[in-house]
Amino acid sequence: MPYERLEDLRVYRDAVAIGEEIWAEVIRWKFFERDVVGKQLAEAADSISANIAESYGRTGTKDVINFLIFARGSMYETKDRLQKATNRKLVSPECGSLILRELEALAPALNAYITAKRRTLRERPTT
Repeated sequence: MPYERLEDLRVYRDAVAIGEEIWAEVIRWKFFERDVVGKQLAEAADSISANIAESYGRTGTKDVINFLIFARGSMYETKDRLQKATNRKLVSPECGSLILRELEALAPALNAYITAKRRTLRERPTT
């Protein structure tokens, strides 16, 4: 089985890109908005790719899957916080809609990756 680099995973690259887009928005906000809403939004977004990366450092099937499920939870938290930021006019409707669509596209990709990882790890020979 060929070595799979984390950086080669599309789901990881997409999660990183979403985190960078959100950072670029939040960094421009005023202090109060950035401190109250922005930190939580940026942390949630960064946590998606961070948890995917963390799963790479794990060897047990349960640990790998748990971190991927944490990534999925962070994705939904990001959607929630982004929707609130858009409703509060901290993010333009256009930008909010664009990133929300990217998050909605990430969801099935992440779910498919979790399913594939479960299958691969179950079928892995033990030595």
